Amino acid sequence: MSQSATSTLAGLRSGAWLTREPGAHRGRAVGCDRARLFAVFVAGTHGWIVPLDRPTTTDFASFYAAGSLADAGTPQLAYDQAAHWAAEQAATAPGIEYQFFNYPPVFLLICAALAPMPYLVAFCVFMAATLLLYLAVARRILDDSSGTALLALLAFPMVYWTIGLGQNAFLTAALFGAGTLLIDRRPMLAGLCFGALCYKPHFGLLMPLALAAGGHWRAFAGAAVSALGLALISLLLFGAASWEAFFATAAGSHAVYESGRILFAGMGSPFGAVRLLGGGVALAYAVQGAASLIAAAAVVMVWSRGLSLSTRAAVLASATLVALPLLLLYDLMLGSIAALWLVRDRANPAARGWEMTALAGLVLVLLVSTPTLATQWHLPVFPLAALALFGIAVGHAWREMAQQKGTAPSLSRAKEYAG
Repeated sequence: MSQSATSTLAGLRSGAWLTREPGAHRGRAVGCDRARLFAVFVAGTHGWIVPLDRPTTTDFASFYAAGSLADAGTPQLAYDQAAHWAAEQAATAPGIEYQFFNYPPVFLLICAALAPMPYLVAFCVFMAATLLLYLAVARRILDDSSGTALLALLAFPMVYWTIGLGQNAFLTAALFGAGTLLIDRRPMLAGLCFGALCYKPHFGLLMPLALAAGGHWRAFAGAAVSALGLALISLLLFGAASWEAFFATAAGSHAVYESGRILFAGMGSPFGAVRLLGGGVALAYAVQGAASLIAAAAVVMVWSRGLSLSTRAAVLASATLVALPLLLLYDLMLGSIAALWLVRDRANPAARGWEMTALAGLVLVLLVSTPTLATQWHLPVFPLAALALFGIAVGHAWREMAQQKGTAPSLSRAKEYAG
């Protein structure tokens, strides 16, 4: 093998190429290319390039319509498909495809605050505010406020999927990331952040296991106060009928995801992967159940050992992606939280340079992947990316646990890397 080839392979294994100036330039170039591609995507979606056969919209129409119904004094109708669809069309255009609203009334607190604004203004306010919140949390995790870091964050493909689909993944990632940032220093505040995820409650599936395994009882209490407080506020504002309608909707929502009404190729879970590959519903749930148990076991193992904050946070975030049967491609924004903690922890003796190369490879895969391509290839790209991220995080944790044996106590080790 030539010297240049050997040097290249060594650089890929070490991950050093990502820290060099050419690597930074490549990151900026990717960010600019994504921005240009996104501009073309927006223009095409609105029929500014070629005329469209039917009107299009985003998932945000669902949020805005639900908020409009809540402001009109009929929040329970957000869960009535006929009334909700009529509100979506009134906000956007007649004949749009129906966008489901399966969120608990807690999320109506945000929707109702946005609905008094004109639709496009509300869309821009929601996306800009949640993106800025995410970027603030992400830069704190990365401990890097440079312009290059900002461009790298904006280059993450799921940023554009979230904006393009008008979804709430920035808010989810920001709350989850803020909770991990604060868990060791401000546990009660961390719990409040975790509890606020009750608007998307399945994202808290592994949270109680992590907090209990790590003995973070103040954070546990904070999460309970936050979730119960938000639920009570929504109950007082929107009434018991809204919660009754939500529970009825939630009870039947599984049929929507099992049937393929939501594209299997756009899912990021093992359940979606099995369905995309032609497996039946029973097999998909069995595989998902096994994956969820493995993810839960990893979280308990890592959080009970007092490992570094970066390792615990990366495992929890990545394991959550694997454990959820309902995970759509924009929800992979949470994967950026796991990746950022791993990048921050690259000086940890348990880290390996190839981890950075592997993370960059995952970003590149997501950069060129779409549900259309996944359908054509019958390749569950998004679930495989989530599993790969989980594998990287668990391997990182395993090496740290191995190095802890016979060294400093786990508590001092955790404090060493928590800063």
